[in-house]
Amino acid sequence: MALAMSADRVEFERPWPGGEANSSGVSWGAVIGGSFVTAAFSLILLALGAGFGVSAISPWSNVGASASTVGTAAIIWLIVIEIVASSLGGYLTGRLRTKWALIHTDEVYFRDTANGFLAWAVALVISVSFLASAAASMAGHIAQAGASARTGIVSAATEPNAYFVDSLFRSDRIGPETNNAALHAEAGLILANALGQDQIPSADQNYLARLVAARTGISQQEAEKRVADVVASARLAADTARKATAHLLLWLFLALLIGAFSASFAATIGGRQRDHVKAV
Repeated sequence: MALAMSADRVEFERPWPGGEANSSGVSWGAVIGGSFVTAAFSLILLALGAGFGVSAISPWSNVGASASTVGTAAIIWLIVIEIVASSLGGYLTGRLRTKWALIHTDEVYFRDTANGFLAWAVALVISVSFLASAAASMAGHIAQAGASARTGIVSAATEPNAYFVDSLFRSDRIGPETNNAALHAEAGLILANALGQDQIPSADQNYLARLVAARTGISQQEAEKRVADVVASARLAADTARKATAHLLLWLFLALLIGAFSASFAATIGGRQRDHVKAV
């Protein structure tokens, strides 16, 4: 028994051929290659979806569906993108990794899964970095072109509420004073501050009503009612957009989770096929 135990111990401590006992379980070459393939196909499918108008996310600015208009088709396309791109990248990762000849089958399965998951994670970082840099660059060019074309001074914070600000100062009187950029900017800041609170402060509401009455020629009571209606409409629109964004983020989380599973599972398929290839 002692000799058997000693022999077993000697056999266990003997270095494995090829140095597999000391090699890393991550095939970084295959992981990086698979991640680039995943990122490339994700961008290709995003561009295709944006071209057909069903993509919730686009590599180009102002292209694709907005958060408030994302429908079933956009959500399904987002999930399809993750399944197709992640599965292809994960399969290539498992197929291209180095064959582990003396590793237990369970350990091989775990390593293939981990390599596929790493390829998906790296691809996600690459895709997000590309989309963020592209969107920032395009947004900068658009903002610069828009600033040079403007003749008035309008704060950037008021632009999302420009429609509601304009509705405050609608009047039958047509004249240059009805399109005062500074006045619209001031009203926009008041409206933006009101949307960030439970209700508009009475001082801001009275002041805004006086501005509306003076600029449009309507009575003070009508101006107060207009201010209250516009604030309520703007608050409803902001709540709708917030809920739509939260809804989109939940589906995005689910799509990414499916992508991670697809990449990990496809890597095991690619690794299994790699191990069963016979030398000719």
